[in-house]
Amino acid sequence: MPHIATTNPATGQVLKTYEAMSAEQLDGAIERTDLAYQQLRTTTVDQRARWMTVAADLLDAERDEIARIMTTEMGKTYASAQAEVTKCATAARFYADKAPGFLADEPADADAVKATRAFIRYQPIGVVLAVMPWNFPLWQVMRFAAPALMAGNTGLLKHASNVPQTALLLEDVFRRAGFPEGAFTTVLVGSDAVETILADPRVRAATLTGSEPAGRSIAQIAGRELKKTVLELGGSDPFVVMPSADVDRAAEVATTARCQNNGQSCIAAKRFIVHTDVFDAFAEKFAANMAALRVGDPMDPDTDVGPLASERGRDEVHAQVRDAVDNGATVLCGGELPTGEGWFYPPTVVTDLTPTMRMWSEEVFGPVAGLFRVSSYEEAIEVANGTNFGLGSNAWTRDPAEQERFATDLDAGNVFINGMTTSYPELPFGGVKNSGYGRELSALGMREFCNTKTVWVGEGAASAGAGAHAE
Repeated sequence: MPHIATTNPATGQVLKTYEAMSAEQLDGAIERTDLAYQQLRTTTVDQRARWMTVAADLLDAERDEIARIMTTEMGKTYASAQAEVTKCATAARFYADKAPGFLADEPADADAVKATRAFIRYQPIGVVLAVMPWNFPLWQVMRFAAPALMAGNTGLLKHASNVPQTALLLEDVFRRAGFPEGAFTTVLVGSDAVETILADPRVRAATLTGSEPAGRSIAQIAGRELKKTVLELGGSDPFVVMPSADVDRAAEVATTARCQNNGQSCIAAKRFIVHTDVFDAFAEKFAANMAALRVGDPMDPDTDVGPLASERGRDEVHAQVRDAVDNGATVLCGGELPTGEGWFYPPTVVTDLTPTMRMWSEEVFGPVAGLFRVSSYEEAIEVANGTNFGLGSNAWTRDPAEQERFATDLDAGNVFINGMTTSYPELPFGGVKNSGYGRELSALGMREFCNTKTVWVGEGAASAGAGAHAE
């Protein structure tokens, strides 16, 4: 049986365990979610917006308790957990407000296609399976759930097995907000049940945020079943610093960019690529900033970095650092495995990396930064793009011409110039190469799981224009 439990990463103590669903219980959950779709698809977007607004209000009202659960389950600092809940409420209100426009009929050139009327209509497709990770246990789900539900789809959530309370909590929020029973359903199952769920004809699509192997598995199953997928996978994001950059500011933001969420973020900056003209100054400031971060109890307001989410994850991070050191890398700060309870790891900066080291090409999912020296713009781009990943990226330069070049040349789904990579409801989010495909957030994220329907009307049709449809 899969181990579905809340285990406090700060202590290693198992606090609560759950029985995995039986095959019959899982089938019943899929049936309820499909029946809810038959109901939700007939509601107006204005009705769904009212429910989504209530969901946002519930998140705001219960922020502190929800944040406490997240911190207990995966170790993020309490302050960052509170901010995550607030961000989810903001996204819910964004889609409640914007969905009517995102889903409105789009007129086409009727004369060009020899019609009296022609337009595009966006309609829901059905039950969407969401396979979600533990690192942002509420936000990762909300950025799928809010647009999907507002489009009239229903959601079936298979969350990571170490955050079951957060998963059940979000189901309860949507239910209390007024969405039909089963419109958003959490299934407590292991990863071995994903193939059964996705192969079920009542499930029409899937979205996954997770590892490359998980993405390949989902894509393979969905391809066989001819079902749409959106995949947001790993990242090894570059953070490029050029001579014209504000080095002090870049080093300050770099510290946050690497250690946000205890270093466990797909879009955290991981490879710091610094021009030789400012390398020494940046390295000194960056290492000092990283070393000054306080590691400890994630519920303590003075803590900057809490524990990693699992002992296995911490061991993997330390193994990557030791591999680099054993092959000649230099540790500027951190790098030592702490003693005592909990799965803590110190903010660490490693330089003198070479292609023989794991840190050169692998994603490090913890508060560990790789520092690279380059001598030109061209070399910076070569190192930045020299990975199989392409999720986020950062470039620091006050040269307008360089800014334009970075915007074009960085091979990533997101380019942030003179600022830290983050996600906003207003902007599409996703990657290229092994970081996945498809987009979340913005209008594009909502339409990923819509039937983009062409409507062509010939002579003899009523004269009412496109746009009146409630969806």
